[in-house]
Amino acid sequence: MRIIIIGPAHPFRGGIASFNERLARELIEKGHNVEIVSFTVQYPKLFFPGKTQYSDEPAPTNLTIHRWINSVNPFSWLVAGRKIRKKKPDMIISKFWIPLLGPALGSVLRFGSIRKKTKVISVLDNVIPHEKRPGDRIFTSYFLKAVDGFIYMSDAVAKDLSTFDTQKPRKFCPHPLYDNFGTPVARKEAGKFLNIPENQKYILFFGVIRDYKGLDLLLNAYAGSDSRSEVKLIIAGEFYNDKEKYLEIIQSKQLENDIHLFDSFIPDSQVKYFFSIANVVVQPYKSATQSGVTQIAYQFNCPMIVTQTGGLPEMVKHDYVGYVVQPDEHEIRKAIDRYFGENKEEEFRSHVTTEKEKFSWSSFTDQLLNLITNK
Repeated sequence: MRIIIIGPAHPFRGGIASFNERLARELIEKGHNVEIVSFTVQYPKLFFPGKTQYSDEPAPTNLTIHRWINSVNPFSWLVAGRKIRKKKPDMIISKFWIPLLGPALGSVLRFGSIRKKTKVISVLDNVIPHEKRPGDRIFTSYFLKAVDGFIYMSDAVAKDLSTFDTQKPRKFCPHPLYDNFGTPVARKEAGKFLNIPENQKYILFFGVIRDYKGLDLLLNAYAGSDSRSEVKLIIAGEFYNDKEKYLEIIQSKQLENDIHLFDSFIPDSQVKYFFSIANVVVQPYKSATQSGVTQIAYQFNCPMIVTQTGGLPEMVKHDYVGYVVQPDEHEIRKAIDRYFGENKEEEFRSHVTTEKEKFSWSSFTDQLLNLITNK
């Protein structure tokens, strides 16, 4: 088939860009003709909390990426849609993760699809966002009405989708592995690259830092942990919320010598070092749908401690590949102490290597393609 993927791709950075590029490669490998249509402007600076939206990594090879969409310029939506339409796509795939982009993406889908020929599928990260803004419901509804079928990656997203639509085809597909970040490296190599001791035990908190991700819960849990004397905490990610809030906790709990803070967006080529040296990944989220961090942890055979929120418990089998606990600092602390106190790492790692086999890209794309043939 001729397939168009709409959404961020290089030079834009982040998990969604990585997902789109990896999805394109898998579909190409299956014999399809695939192109990505990305943005000239994704988020206006007013709405982007980070330092930059762009990657310093080299452009991916063997992918066709067009930068045609300006998210705040409706004329570009029409132009992009017409360019897509001329390619006579059999299928258009669009990620959806934030209502703010609903008008742009929904319009491009309407202008770009050919009636009775083009099937439009959306892979839903979120339907109802973690951080709400005026207009969210209107923008989301506008986008969803342009779609023929949905792929959701957690029951939480399916439930949110049902508040907008109950008729169109949909299918659950677990988030596939982020295998584009490479494979594990030796702890010595990871420690040398990160300039931290290789023989130390580490908890890893990874990803951009927003309030709903619960870093404050983890800091308070870690501060009271019995394992603190032997385990250090790595925080790797750019602050998208008030950094001072977290620095105050670190200072008040006297954690300065126990934490390695990598306060920046982590490029794709460096991800492997953080996950290769981590003994456990902790996701102390206060709310969630699903998380790409979980799938990176699986890729690097790393056990996890996650909270009982959104789709995280669906991805992490409790007391098998990690622990699932309530989003409460005391429960997180007890899980950390149990993990290290009972030496669960080797057992959980062996289970991770087995469990991750179900999260293949081949299976994900097969289910996505089957959605339009009602299989």
